[in-house]
Amino acid sequence: MAIKFNRSQTFATNGTVTAAALHNLIDGTDIYQALITDQTDLPSVATDDKLLIADASLTAGDAPRSTTVQNLFDDALTGGTYTNANISGIITFGTATGNRTISTSATITTGTIPNLTSSTASITLGTIPTLTAGTTTSTAANITNGTVQTLTASTATISVGTYSGLINSSTGTYSGAINSTLGTIATLNSTTGTIGNFTTTLTGDLTISTGSATVGTRVAVLNTAQQYSRAHNFAATALTITGGTVPWDLSQNQVATLTVTTNSTMNTPTNPQAGCTYVMIVTQGTGGNNTLSFSTAYKFTGGFAPVLSTGSAQVDVLSFVTNGTVLYGVSSQNFS
Repeated sequence: MAIKFNRSQTFATNGTVTAAALHNLIDGTDIYQALITDQTDLPSVATDDKLLIADASLTAGDAPRSTTVQNLFDDALTGGTYTNANISGIITFGTATGNRTISTSATITTGTIPNLTSSTASITLGTIPTLTAGTTTSTAANITNGTVQTLTASTATISVGTYSGLINSSTGTYSGAINSTLGTIATLNSTTGTIGNFTTTLTGDLTISTGSATVGTRVAVLNTAQQYSRAHNFAATALTITGGTVPWDLSQNQVATLTVTTNSTMNTPTNPQAGCTYVMIVTQGTGGNNTLSFSTAYKFTGGFAPVLSTGSAQVDVLSFVTNGTVLYGVSSQNFS
């Protein structure tokens, strides 16, 4: 058995023991570690187990005090400062304040982290007041403020913010402000918000299925009367004579030009739209005297088709309005 005490006092066999020597036996005794290490091991420590503590507020002559394990850690962790603590287990309760750096990994089930700096983090549920992250993976997250460099989400709800980079989303709801210079939004559902400038290179249609759109003076609105401050026009489409006939696809333009270089016939036009007006500017070719006939889809005043001006380079203007099937026309002739 190891020595537990060093008495620092010896006595001769059958010698006389004085009161002073006996007093020194107690005062001069040193306690060795064997007093603790030779005891039976305690496999687990309960919160109400007790320890002896040298109270720093007392003098060296005072007796030690006892305290529970619970009090020891409560008071020490609350009032102390730890510049380097290595915790290998899981912290299951409590609140950590200030800055905490975990070098390997940490699992925090509940609590508040005012500032988190991490190269890679997986947060499954929680609220992060301010987040600046390069790559973040989360199954469910509520981010009230911060910067997300790249967001990839199959379903996302973003209530407010400015998005100036790339947005790729298959579905999602964006009810705040969205400023996007790049990206593809397959489906955009917006319940509220203002898009100040919207530029699209879509090859298909842009459809607002419900509700109303309020736009500035730069946009033509189908159901609103507007006054334009700049000219709006149709670029004229040149018609071509093929085998003595002239096809006219009205969906291509509402203004067409035709130079008659041989006797020709206007075929039945395709794609007329009821209520539309169409204009054809006909120029007599070199040498003149070329004729132009019309299919039965063209109707003129009195039932008589106009006869073209015969002089070379003379111009006739034919104006039409349609009911979707027939083009009703009038002619203004002999512009030279």
